[in-house]
Amino acid sequence: MSDLPKALREEVQGAYRQYLESKGYRPRYGQRLMIAEAVKGLLGAEGRPAFAVVEAGTGTGKTVAYMLAALPVARHLDKRLVISTATVALQEQIVFKDLPDLQAHSGLEFTFELAKGRGRYLCLSKLDQLLQQHEEQDPNRALYEDEQALRLDEGSYALYRELSEAYVRGDWDGDRDNWPDELDYRQWQPVTTDHRQCTNRRCAHFSGCSFFRARQGLEQADCIVANHDLVLSDLSLGGGAILSDPQDTLYVFDEGHHLADKALQHFSHRVRVRATGAWLKQLPKTLHRLLKELGNPDALARHLAPTGELIETAVPLLTSLDQLGLELEQQTGSSREREQHFRFSGGQLPSALIELSGQLSGIFGRLATQLDASVETLKEAITEPLIGIPREEAERWFPILATMQGRLENALGLWRDYAAAATEGPLPQARWLSRLESITDGEDREFCASPILAAEALREQLWDKCAGAVVTSATLTALDRFDHLLLQTGLPADARFSRVPSPFQYEQAAEIRIPRLSADPSDPQGHDAAVVETLESALKPDQSALVLFTSWRQMLAVRDAASKELRARILAQGEHSKQELLRRHRERVDEGKGSVLFGLASFAEGVDLPGAYLQHVVIAKIPFGVPGHPVDAALYDWVRERGGDPFMELSVPEASVRLIQACGRLIRSEQDRGVITLLDNRLRSKRYGRALLDALPPFRRCFD
Repeated sequence: MSDLPKALREEVQGAYRQYLESKGYRPRYGQRLMIAEAVKGLLGAEGRPAFAVVEAGTGTGKTVAYMLAALPVARHLDKRLVISTATVALQEQIVFKDLPDLQAHSGLEFTFELAKGRGRYLCLSKLDQLLQQHEEQDPNRALYEDEQALRLDEGSYALYRELSEAYVRGDWDGDRDNWPDELDYRQWQPVTTDHRQCTNRRCAHFSGCSFFRARQGLEQADCIVANHDLVLSDLSLGGGAILSDPQDTLYVFDEGHHLADKALQHFSHRVRVRATGAWLKQLPKTLHRLLKELGNPDALARHLAPTGELIETAVPLLTSLDQLGLELEQQTGSSREREQHFRFSGGQLPSALIELSGQLSGIFGRLATQLDASVETLKEAITEPLIGIPREEAERWFPILATMQGRLENALGLWRDYAAAATEGPLPQARWLSRLESITDGEDREFCASPILAAEALREQLWDKCAGAVVTSATLTALDRFDHLLLQTGLPADARFSRVPSPFQYEQAAEIRIPRLSADPSDPQGHDAAVVETLESALKPDQSALVLFTSWRQMLAVRDAASKELRARILAQGEHSKQELLRRHRERVDEGKGSVLFGLASFAEGVDLPGAYLQHVVIAKIPFGVPGHPVDAALYDWVRERGGDPFMELSVPEASVRLIQACGRLIRSEQDRGVITLLDNRLRSKRYGRALLDALPPFRRCFD
């Protein structure tokens, strides 16, 4: 780091040295290298966002490394630091463990705060309304536009009373994650809110609001710990709405390999046709009751007067859209037993669908405008009572109208996307129709749209706006290259890319075995039998093991075909919750018994079973993804149309990342030892199989 500003270099080096001495640790080459790479990457050319992309192997100590790098750089540049993780659980680990530890041992002076979305916090206004209206025993009034009765069942009423009393006593801070028991989503959702329904400082409960109490420290904190969903939500609101303004912010994206998938979810649109039509039909009744209860104030009546005629025009169009969806399904020969998605090839839509979407776009746009004006009127009435609009009624109706407005705008996003399908840009959208069926809601059709890659949206909303970023994870490369990450995320090609080796001695810690099987995955039944045969001989009776599959079908087939002795040791995904399976597995191991976990993709990442809890990882076959989802299929088509090979450009790199993650379950510390068995002959016979093996850590290899 000799080319860095002297004061900054000395601060980083001094903090690292003090941290090691205080903790009694030895310096790690990889950790020291990652600190240097992150600092150099963040200090780019003057006036331009600067980026460091660091793949840090397991055991590097990357959390400490990026904090020691980013905190001093943020102070040097006079920027706020936002650390973003993939999950709330990882956020809390950083806030309650890693940052306090660094603060205590590094000599660095900084403040930090945890940031979560409104949906994690209690809304006192909603809770107060629910309790008050329940106690008034007036079942004729409704809180939500779907006519849900206000009368609570006794269990919910008791829970809400308990929440209220605990918050008032100060025994609970209103954070869902801090409530001692699991709060069911169906009971939690009515007492939380979102940015649309929240009146902020206008709310009578603002001074006691759990969300804003939690946010008080964000504006002064040097470091904010968020998650990818919250960062993306903030960006979708223009940036700076929840977190600091992107141009004043340095970001660290931990578990950065999740960022692109999270972004796709935020930039997609979905509309259920029949559900939207049914809701729209009820809307005039809800608005009529609103006006009646508020005494027909002119300020609202003027805004809402055109809605009835607009809805009368929209409902038949939605019926026509539903019929068109049925015809499109029939044209493809799809049936209830077969395909549940109809994908519009290349994102191109039939002219009839484009025309209907254009008409709906105009109508929903005008409806959204009317409701937006009404929402603003109610918001004003909360702080400055208008003639005929009592504050209490304005507070009750504001979140209802705001939710309606949000629903209209979400649908409007899809109609506008579909209406613009004829003038597609250089990168096509994925557009498709899904048939949905449920016991409660019956059959419906959902029209959907999504970018095929998050790269462009991330470029426009994040990389081009922020002051700089570190993107890090143990798995950022695919086949030893960053190309796939660049394709997905749109990260600047001139970012500083580096790979930091793990301190683990993989060749001593574990052996990879690739036995020659009697059947390939191309023969499903034969391969199932070969997997069963290998497991029976390879798994010792007292051994702890994790067997990873790519499909429910094979996992259940292998479980059912296993011998009685092996079956007694199997704990299969789906039999219990993931946490319960892991608890039972650990309990068996603690008792000196053998235990074999069967799992799918969710067990290939994020499962931490150190030491005796995991001695053998078995991977049934190369974890190729099946491009069955419309977004994946559209991306494959796009690559093919450009003259590329989607299998080699997409399938193989993605399988490489998944295979590394799966093998990474075994060695979690320098003391761990074990065996990895790969049950796929293609690793021996195909050229890409060798490439997949070469991208793995340098385990000892054994070809049986």
